[in-house]
Amino acid sequence: MPTYQAPPNSSPKPDIGQVTVCDEQYPEWRKSYKIGGVDIQASDACNPDNPFEVAAFVRGTNNVIMPVLMKTLLSDDAVVKTNDIDGDGDPDDIVIRIEVAELNGRSPDELEFVPGFEIAPGIRPGAWVFAPKSRGMSTVNRVDLTANRLLRLPSAPIRVEAGDNVTLILENTHYFPHTIHLHGVDHSYENNDGVPQTSEKMTMPGEQHVYKIKPRHAGTMMYHCHVQVQVHFMMGLQGLFIVEENKPNNWVQTFNVGAGKVRKPSVGVLEDYEQEYDLHYQAIDTELNNLIQTSNDPRQLAKSMNRLYDITDGTDDYFMLNGRSFPYTLRESLITVDPDQHTKLRVLNGTSETLSLHTHGHKATITGYDGVDVNPLTQITRDVYALSAAQRVDLDLYTKDDGLHSYGEGIWLFHDHAERAI
Repeated sequence: MPTYQAPPNSSPKPDIGQVTVCDEQYPEWRKSYKIGGVDIQASDACNPDNPFEVAAFVRGTNNVIMPVLMKTLLSDDAVVKTNDIDGDGDPDDIVIRIEVAELNGRSPDELEFVPGFEIAPGIRPGAWVFAPKSRGMSTVNRVDLTANRLLRLPSAPIRVEAGDNVTLILENTHYFPHTIHLHGVDHSYENNDGVPQTSEKMTMPGEQHVYKIKPRHAGTMMYHCHVQVQVHFMMGLQGLFIVEENKPNNWVQTFNVGAGKVRKPSVGVLEDYEQEYDLHYQAIDTELNNLIQTSNDPRQLAKSMNRLYDITDGTDDYFMLNGRSFPYTLRESLITVDPDQHTKLRVLNGTSETLSLHTHGHKATITGYDGVDVNPLTQITRDVYALSAAQRVDLDLYTKDDGLHSYGEGIWLFHDHAERAI
């Protein structure tokens, strides 16, 4: 018998295909635009926002011309802006309509989970989201069952101006009851706090509920469902809610779908910063999220999610920034800056654990916590920013190459330094 035996031939490597970094579906959307009098900043994201939707969010779906509205997926009453009550050049009566959508759920009519939304290549956990009221199909079309661009993680950040009369209408298009709790936002209690045990009844499927607010204090807040919070919050019904300072001619971008770069920052932000980004961190426990892929019977899902699932035994499996995990974070969550530039970062920790956000090559200054400005004399500049669950922090990222604020040009990482989520 020979002393050496050659190993068997390896089998050919299967062709699993390659995912391109950018799908290049609408590369023209990256450039700057002026639509309906709205100056829209350029975006370096692989999948940039539809600039016509940005214009409609700023002006209101009732104020843009029909050719602009028809280039969006929005209903004509998604964001209605009227009445310049204080005469400062911008509307003060704002009506915002929000729907509830399911992603990657089970359908009796399809073999795959619909509408489809990938957080990473081939990874499609179940989720629920708040989304601006839209028209048409929830999928791209009848053949392509990918979720349309308005239906995605995270729930869209919402912006309003301090002092505005804001009417927030929850249209429950889902099969479970829901509410909206305006976490940190100045609002009255009766029928307005979103807690079904105390302030109001749950909004049942097919019903709607009207929330009315006139926020007096500007800052970075959040909104989330308060029905079975341990389930609905972690399923994705949570989002940033920003109250902007009251300024003249301050037409704010009501929704920032997908978070990331705000392509029409407010007047107040542009007084101190060149650009602005929303950063929403979330985590997914597939033991919970994927329950909606086991059945489409609300009775079975209510039992499995609210009675059988034990959150005290929950373990996070995926970690997301603005609805994506690596490598898809490279598509949508790049922060591109120029030297000597101030960039405002609004960060929300939507996980149940502490977020330890670390910026390589830069030390940012903490300017606000939970919607409250930090006194300039006590502001801290550092490179790790700890956020507990549901906490928000405002950061001033200053790119002055002085060895403190910035170490110079480069491709610098920023990430959660809790190693499970790195």
